[in-house]
Amino acid sequence: MTTLTPVAPSLPVLQLAPGLVPPGRGRTTVSTRALNRLVSAVAAEALGVSVATVGTTITDDRGSLALTVSAPIPILSLTRVARDPLIVPRSGGTILERAEQARQHIHHRAGELTGSVVSCVSVQLTGVDFKAEDRVT
Repeated sequence: MTTLTPVAPSLPVLQLAPGLVPPGRGRTTVSTRALNRLVSAVAAEALGVSVATVGTTITDDRGSLALTVSAPIPILSLTRVARDPLIVPRSGGTILERAEQARQHIHHRAGELTGSVVSCVSVQLTGVDFKAEDRVT
């Protein structure tokens, strides 16, 4: 067992188990690739698309993370929307409303999972994926 003696008599003695590094030493590094994959997964979840269709760019914004996410967005067929305009609110809102909800989710969740400050998130919609409406029984 390692024993650190106090610098001043009023400070307690810190005892560490063998093999442990004293606090303040060492470093944890998260690779850019790992951050990109994490942000891609969060964005895919927020937009309801496959993670394979999501692209991310992470840049340093004076110590904070600036995220750019590019992905398609699922939409209902325009024929279906023309027949039933109330389907838009049931499916989560307009494309812009859903993109903004996704942006906010990505901002919050990426910061929560990385422990970093996320300064901004830009969502670029690269296309649409037609989806079937979830049926309620």
